[in-house]
Amino acid sequence: MQITTGCIETAQKVVVYGPEGIGKSTLASQFPKPLFIDTEGSSKRLNVSRTHYPSSWSMLISLVEEFKRDAMGFQTLVLDTADWAEMLAINHVLNTILVNGVGMAGIEDYGYGKGYVYVAEAFGRLLNLLTDVVRKGINVVVTAHAQMRKFEQPHEMGAYDRWELKCSRRVAALLKEWADMVLFANFETFVINVDNQGAQKGKNKATGSKRVIYTVHHACWDAKNRHDLPDKIDLEYSKIAHLIPATINASPSVVPPAPAVKEVKKEVPAPVTVPEEAPDVPLDSPLNPEDVLPDALLDLMKPQKVTVDEIKQAVSFKGYYPLETPISRYDPAFVSGVLIGAWPQVEKIIIERRGSACQQIAI
Repeated sequence: MQITTGCIETAQKVVVYGPEGIGKSTLASQFPKPLFIDTEGSSKRLNVSRTHYPSSWSMLISLVEEFKRDAMGFQTLVLDTADWAEMLAINHVLNTILVNGVGMAGIEDYGYGKGYVYVAEAFGRLLNLLTDVVRKGINVVVTAHAQMRKFEQPHEMGAYDRWELKCSRRVAALLKEWADMVLFANFETFVINVDNQGAQKGKNKATGSKRVIYTVHHACWDAKNRHDLPDKIDLEYSKIAHLIPATINASPSVVPPAPAVKEVKKEVPAPVTVPEEAPDVPLDSPLNPEDVLPDALLDLMKPQKVTVDEIKQAVSFKGYYPLETPISRYDPAFVSGVLIGAWPQVEKIIIERRGSACQQIAI
């Protein structure tokens, strides 16, 4: 048993949320050496480093896994934003979790809230990966939009409006539990009484506002921090800079894991398997004019330079479609559920077949 005492400095897990245009992405860009995974394009006007736009959930997971293997000198990973990433997770669930062999048109079609459970399960796996990044001593910032919701507490009179993360309730709860700091950014409005009769009787007028960050929980918003920050600070990175380490070697034993998500039994298309024979079609054969591929699949093919022929070889050996069938003629459900939804397995097989082919050539 290893016992430690005293404070332990670790990389930080930070959630920054607020209304559109408040400056969430700008604040995240001021963290030490950030790399943006921009799911919505909000970093276009910022002079920052960013990955290729993730057009699918599988690609988003692949980007985080690749960053986990090699951070390339970056000290902060920024996911911008969580609510747009959740939309990718929803599309992934709709394409991969089938009911009687059929995908659902909407997340609520699964019934009894099951669709949102599937989404939360997928998002929980993403948070586990982000926790692994933090364990390597790299800060993680997740931004999100905010929305007003009507809130009513038990045994209280009436309901009131409060700001919440613009995510499904399950995903929002996971994010708040996962983070070391949940910072709510908003405009603080200044109001004066214009006829000197008092705020309760006279006419009031807004005279201006400034951007602030709320750092502790309030009846009207969610927020938290573990650093004894003031309840309200200016929306400036300098106010929290002393809490954000640039580099640190965090120990996995002292970093809490991401919140566990209950596994839900689901139907997922079987991964493609290929016999041990080497492919007999050149890997660099020209693209068939009929092989018009969806952008999400093209994005997944780029990192390892996977060709159309390699995909068609795997599909042909499995017996789904003849080798000469253009991918554009595949069933859309097969493309989204297997080629895109189970891409890590497909890519692994293709890479293994490349190695097998090279060994045969050497012999």
